[in-house]
Amino acid sequence: MRSMWRTLTTRLGPGLLRDIVLVCAADGLVGASFGAITVGSGLPLWLPMLLSLVVFAGAAQFMFVGLIASGGNPIAAVLAGLLVNARHVPFGFAVGDVFGRGLVRRAVGAHLMIDETVAFALAQQDAERRRAAFWTCGVGLFVCWNVGVVAGAFGGTVISDTDAFGLDAAFPAVLLALVLPSLKDRSTRLAAAVGVVIALATSPLLPAGVPVLLALAGVLVALGGTPDGPRDPASAPQSRSEDAT
Repeated sequence: MRSMWRTLTTRLGPGLLRDIVLVCAADGLVGASFGAITVGSGLPLWLPMLLSLVVFAGAAQFMFVGLIASGGNPIAAVLAGLLVNARHVPFGFAVGDVFGRGLVRRAVGAHLMIDETVAFALAQQDAERRRAAFWTCGVGLFVCWNVGVVAGAFGGTVISDTDAFGLDAAFPAVLLALVLPSLKDRSTRLAAAVGVVIALATSPLLPAGVPVLLALAGVLVALGGTPDGPRDPASAPQSRSEDAT
């Protein structure tokens, strides 16, 4: 155990490793809440465990269970979960290089590709650190989430409200801190601002998860780029009349 910790500290640095551990710990507590809420809603004990292994996406899992527990159609619940997870499509383009080669590695990497792992990976400048951050965070979160779900499911409704502990704010705060370095670029700041406005405006009107999808429209701003500013006169090509002189 000490050898593995020493290796991770060397590859990631103590600061980054500490951040990953804290996120994993918070993720485990939220997983316990998910397991407790699912079982407390009258759903079978095996359901939260199966969802956590196969789906491994907190927002989609909470939405699925919420719809089923309220008497919703299972097909509609599955479609809602797929809609929420549609944001993973651009995630794949952003961090696909960290998966490595081979069908198995790419399949496992895609399964571990969630908000936190993508954020940690994109926050790293070096390619090797990107891969190390992604896989360390992904494996750690998968283990902590599933252990938490099992504990919460068997514990019933002991931990039924993570909001009471402020855990609902832990993930947004961590993700914001991770993406701050990327906001140095003007077009990125504009895209983020557009996404924030869209999400805030639609949150009171739409189900949870849908505003986040709509906020991806801000990416179109970044893809469009920024218009060219005034050119530097010193770097402008000379006119033919000036060349003639």
